[in-house]
Amino acid sequence: MAKFKFKKGDTVEIIAGDDKGTKAEILEVLPKKNKVIVSGVKTVKKAIKPTEENPQGGFQTKEMPVDVSNVKKVEA
Repeated sequence: MAKFKFKKGDTVEIIAGDDKGTKAEILEVLPKKNKVIVSGVKTVKKAIKPTEENPQGGFQTKEMPVDVSNVKKVEA
């Protein structure tokens, strides 16, 4: 497994994809999958079924992992 140059809390810039140019903070690092989860980037809506805790159901927005080759570290 390659050594990662990113860690949780680092500020990164997206250099490829729909969110290109966005600067945000890393929420989670997934070294086995070679991906990171960045706040507010690559968001998707997930349908939630109604439950006892949430009788309405509805949609939940969450961030999906981004490949590390599509981000670069920004010096703060």
